[in-house]
Amino acid sequence: MLKTFSSYYYKLVLNHPAITLLLVSMVVAFFGFHTQSFRLDASADALILENDKALEYYRSTRALYGSDDFLIVTYSPVKDMFSDAVLADLHSLREELAAMEHVKSVTSILDVPLVQSPPITLAELAQEVPALESPGTDRELARKELLSSPLYSNLIISLDGKTTALQVVFHSDNEGQRLLKQRNQLREKRLQSDLSEQEKEALALVSQEYDVHSAMLQNQQKLDIAEIRGIMDRHRSNAEMYLGGVPMISSDSMGYIRHDLTTFGLGVLSFMVLILVITFRKARWVVLPIVTCVATGIITIGFLGLVNWPVTVVSSNFVSLLLIITLSLTIHLIVRYRELQAQSLEMNQQDLVRETLHSKAAPCFYTVITTIVAFGSLLFSGIRPIIDFGWMMSIGIAVAFLVVFTLFPAGLMFFTPGTAANHNDWTDRVTGLLARLIKTHGLTVLLVSFVLAILSGLGISYLSVENRFIDYFKSKTEIYRGMEQIDRQLGGTTPLDVIIDAPAEFFEVDDEDEDFDDDLFADDFGDDTENDAGITGSSYWFNTFIMDDVFEIHRYLDSLSETGKVLSIATAMEILSQMDKEVVLDNFALAVFYKKLPMEVKEALFAPYMSEDGNQLRFSIRVFESDPSLQREALLQEIRHTLVTEMNLEEEQVHLTGMLVLYNNMLQSLFRSQILTIGAVFLAIMVMFSILFHSVKMALVAIVPNILAASMMLGLMGWLKIPLDMMTITIAAISIGIAVDDTIHYVHRFTEEFSKDQNYWEAIKRSHATIGRAMYYTTLTITLGFSILALSSFVPTIYFGLLTGFAMLIALLANLTLLPLLIVRLKPPAKYV
Repeated sequence: MLKTFSSYYYKLVLNHPAITLLLVSMVVAFFGFHTQSFRLDASADALILENDKALEYYRSTRALYGSDDFLIVTYSPVKDMFSDAVLADLHSLREELAAMEHVKSVTSILDVPLVQSPPITLAELAQEVPALESPGTDRELARKELLSSPLYSNLIISLDGKTTALQVVFHSDNEGQRLLKQRNQLREKRLQSDLSEQEKEALALVSQEYDVHSAMLQNQQKLDIAEIRGIMDRHRSNAEMYLGGVPMISSDSMGYIRHDLTTFGLGVLSFMVLILVITFRKARWVVLPIVTCVATGIITIGFLGLVNWPVTVVSSNFVSLLLIITLSLTIHLIVRYRELQAQSLEMNQQDLVRETLHSKAAPCFYTVITTIVAFGSLLFSGIRPIIDFGWMMSIGIAVAFLVVFTLFPAGLMFFTPGTAANHNDWTDRVTGLLARLIKTHGLTVLLVSFVLAILSGLGISYLSVENRFIDYFKSKTEIYRGMEQIDRQLGGTTPLDVIIDAPAEFFEVDDEDEDFDDDLFADDFGDDTENDAGITGSSYWFNTFIMDDVFEIHRYLDSLSETGKVLSIATAMEILSQMDKEVVLDNFALAVFYKKLPMEVKEALFAPYMSEDGNQLRFSIRVFESDPSLQREALLQEIRHTLVTEMNLEEEQVHLTGMLVLYNNMLQSLFRSQILTIGAVFLAIMVMFSILFHSVKMALVAIVPNILAASMMLGLMGWLKIPLDMMTITIAAISIGIAVDDTIHYVHRFTEEFSKDQNYWEAIKRSHATIGRAMYYTTLTITLGFSILALSSFVPTIYFGLLTGFAMLIALLANLTLLPLLIVRLKPPAKYV
């Protein structure tokens, strides 16, 4: 069957190259049409785990207490904060922001409730809620209150009074929430049992609707943020201003993706042209490879657009990576063609191309399979963007193989063989030097490799997943500056919520107790006051008996060095006590007052921090993201441990949630997924090596250089204190997948050379002079191609480019020194080699 397929393949590609090119062109045109549907996605889903149970709890708390998806505009005026000019400019800024179509509300120091400017009673507060712009408000008293308020200071105004913040809240995305809920319910059911055909269709439909809606929402969000920045620009002459918040980070990250896709895609392409011109010095060896790479890119991008598969921050480099892998396959064909041409000057073009394809099909096929396996190992990460990246690259590499072995040879058939190339160049000298080095200093090479392995192991022991999200961006970017200012001046950046439920035994109330609570005040106060005492009588937390415990928890959370602003009902009670200490000490008076509070005040002081029945508390915490000593996992463990062991809360009462928890869960999974990923890669490669080389011993020998290359790359990260993150976690698998290509090509060529005279050193010399050249060219292409990523504004992309290039160089040296040396020393049986 294989022989029949080969026969048809050669007839089509070699005898009918025009038809082959026409068919390939039609495929490229089809997928090229769908490239217009290609889209980007930089949503917060990139920071979470697939099927993370904490995510479901996080979404439920957001629905109850409000979302943290809002924008913050920091405002540091040139003049005094409370001067007429500054307040007028703030008023104008607020009104311009509030007038935007999709903005629900804008909160600033101009409109927050004030109770000490001048002091008012609880009865007066129940009638009217004064603010800074209200008639009768004393501006100096307002300054003093805002700067000393447990609610406002270090939140909407800095402690020194020189920076304030405006919170911009957009209208809720009810349609998106509905689609997301429906999709997740069907997905969860799919995990537990099989879906019916109707449910499968419903899941496919709602997933498509959600994707379309998300794309539309992201585009609208981009336009809104651009409009906000335009408004800010009109006020920058009066104040230093920055924009912050999750939506802005998401939108700007998408800008980085778009920039990286276009800039570095074109940059890598330019490097390719330069390398091909310098290396091969013939137009055919420049045009054909570039056309092949472009065709591969168009087909893959078009496929992603056709199936509505967006690119994320993690997969933003897939175009550059795919172009490099495609070119490396093409270079192996070019080098083999030129070798055959130099060896057999009488061969015609069809014979040269046929022999090139025949000799390189098997090793190229196995290199493609091993590379796909390496990227497929990313599916074990459990992180959706990383999983998608693995699938995208696996599909793209398969496309690259098909295009390289159709378009390239078909195009080559339209050229004549031409003049044979002169191989006596600097590349020969480099590979020849390495061949002589391992023959004369073999023991030294082994010793150096062993020392490097030991140092790499030590470096790996220093690897950490603890990193600061702020460090993902260069210090000149608005994201970095905004997060830094919010951290330093406005009480922290990253949200962390501590949710505490009433103990389980509190809800175990018999009917007699319930009847007593309902009628407790009925006789004396009638219907109007029947429920007034109910909030303190029926609530576990909102009463004077338990309030001391609430204050103790609040003080503990506020005392942590990692936490900035902490808000809870303790904050509200402290403000109320400034107005009337007696009210907060009496349950009945507190219940009556709570009921009569204006909705505006209740929504500001109580609704974000306590459930409607008073049986659940929320402590809203902002963590200092710019703190270089921040250890998220240790912080979360300490909070939980202290609340349970020292505050005497039950384990099931305490829930930690928020973006900090979700992000930490993702980071902690990186260690586990790194082990699973590398383990899966090496296991799969071992199996494939054993099949390809027909020898377990040769498979073990062949995998050693790849282990060394991956270990040195991870060890370097450990020594340089570069943490694992969503981008760097993929480097090991990628490096192994690409580096093992050189191993397969070298061993395959060594097998051919060794069969000629059964002489190990002569076979090594000839292998270095032939396949060593192709390995050198491909490594040079990959390293230079990845080095351009250092120009990115996204720091993980910089690490990704430089570290991958480093791993490729180490892999090349290991495959041209350690691999042949181990073959000579261990001498696997000749029939297996």
